[in-house]
Amino acid sequence: MTSPGDLEVRGLSTGYGSIRALWDIDLSLAAGTSLVLLGPSGAGKSTLLRAIMGLLPLWGGDVVFRGESITNWPTSRRIASSISYVSERGIFPQLSVEDNLRVGGSDLSSREIRAALQQTWDQFPLLADRRRASAGDLSGGQRKLLGLAKALFRRPSLLLMDEPSAGLSPLLVNELVGTLAEVRARGGLTLLLAEQNAQVLELADRVSVLTGGRQGFVGTTEEFRAQTDVTAHFFGLHPSD
Repeated sequence: MTSPGDLEVRGLSTGYGSIRALWDIDLSLAAGTSLVLLGPSGAGKSTLLRAIMGLLPLWGGDVVFRGESITNWPTSRRIASSISYVSERGIFPQLSVEDNLRVGGSDLSSREIRAALQQTWDQFPLLADRRRASAGDLSGGQRKLLGLAKALFRRPSLLLMDEPSAGLSPLLVNELVGTLAEVRARGGLTLLLAEQNAQVLELADRVSVLTGGRQGFVGTTEEFRAQTDVTAHFFGLHPSD
């Protein structure tokens, strides 16, 4: 039985132009669980997230959310159905921090926006201190946090994030991981992360490894850490770490 937040990717294949980028990818996330996609640059992690969001047409396979195929849905409908996506370009640099958030909740009532803003300032004090600043004047790490805050503004049930730790200092990575852990604990957020940072594995229930557009290891975080050859390749980790 499915529940809000469930995601299934069945035999997904896609690419760019005539170049295939992904072959027969299968993923399954139950509501409130998390999966981290690992792989080197060019493995197809970003391509998979874009395909799930409808930003790339599928060459084969199906994407199912809450028990219903969304393969032919436009991206706007996927967002309206409570899916959020954090990409490298998730903000509007010409707008203020607060206005970026308001754009993310443009269809919310004034009361809902006020409540969401207060929650955001509580969760991201660094952004609260710069709420009137132009997003283009933020540091790279602060822009990442703003992109995450913007994606969380509507309280999605499913959140897709592309390399969320890229460009962040270890301190900001800790803040990001802590914030996501708090959000998941409160609201049962379902989380799909494309990552290479070992710290983010703290959030993972399951791990899937992509290499050259093909799926390799799929299993629990504990099973992944026990795979000495895989963990050493990506992170230099060993089962005792």
